[in-house]
Amino acid sequence: MNMNVLEIDLKENSYKICIERNILSRIAEYLDENYSSKKIAIITDDNLAKLHLENLKRVIEEKGFNTKIISLKPGEESKSIDTLKEVYNELSQFRLGREDLIITFGGGVVGDLGGFAASTYLRGVSYIQVPTSLLAQVDSSIGGKVAVDLPWGKNLVGSFYQPKAVFIDPELLKTLDKKFLHDGLAEVIKYGCIRDRSIIDQLMNYTKDEELLDNIDSLIFKCCSIKKSVVEQDEKDFGERMLLNFGHTLGHVIEKYFNYKKYTHGEAVAIGMAEITRKSEKLDITEKGASKCIEEVLKKYELPYKVPAMDKEKAFSTIFLDKKSSGENINLILLKRIGEGVIRKVRFNELEDYI
Repeated sequence: MNMNVLEIDLKENSYKICIERNILSRIAEYLDENYSSKKIAIITDDNLAKLHLENLKRVIEEKGFNTKIISLKPGEESKSIDTLKEVYNELSQFRLGREDLIITFGGGVVGDLGGFAASTYLRGVSYIQVPTSLLAQVDSSIGGKVAVDLPWGKNLVGSFYQPKAVFIDPELLKTLDKKFLHDGLAEVIKYGCIRDRSIIDQLMNYTKDEELLDNIDSLIFKCCSIKKSVVEQDEKDFGERMLLNFGHTLGHVIEKYFNYKKYTHGEAVAIGMAEITRKSEKLDITEKGASKCIEEVLKKYELPYKVPAMDKEKAFSTIFLDKKSSGENINLILLKRIGEGVIRKVRFNELEDYI
């Protein structure tokens, strides 16, 4: 399988995204060519430590690097200030210096927390992302958004800190639990909704997950290409980049309301995309049939699309902390049609018309 390479052009913060099956040996070559310092901290989680970590550690150590493994408990609960303190403690004990390197080897939680640790420890240590979940490969590992959660909301403490490189191995997805493969597909579907209808068509054509996994490279490349173009236009999320939050306003509400236990991120975003499109169709903003199209692809991949019963007042209180809100307004991401997303400023008192 050939390697696909995308370059994110952010002037002095530019870097490459490399997509290739069984890419781990290439990572070792890259490190050997680019880092003379020999200390590398690998931040991962306990599940990956059992599955793939030994291979990564071995190829890196064969190049003469001294590695330290920092393994987190899997799940959103780990994306906290408490876990971050534990990571800082481990980095200090390892005596990691500013010229050394951090590798985040895991899904979205590991990438977000590890990236934030890299951005803040010693005022900034270089890091590279090796995302292992579909959600992280198509979305969270690219663009430099790093963060931890606070008890009252997701990603409320964070920064924009670009990695030095992103290495994506689609082969790693074969060991993903089906639930988490489908969870990541919600973000793939998002890209199809806001920018490229062919992604939805492609997903509808596959008959089983094996076929999807055999062809996942092209979907990852399409999603990463969209994210690249959006991030290059709007690195700090003040305009065009907000499109990537389609489905996320209601999605974050659902995740928080059920304490991150009932719905995964992708499942919550799936509901958010379906609901906001149903409402925007009724408001004649979105072309008729768009919500049915979204429901069909979500159903096919066993993702939820109906809003669960929630206390409205309690649910809506989360939205006031949403990063897309300003003053009396919030920026909502709506579709004109499948493949074309738009940003619309909505007053808080009109919000119930939309979600």
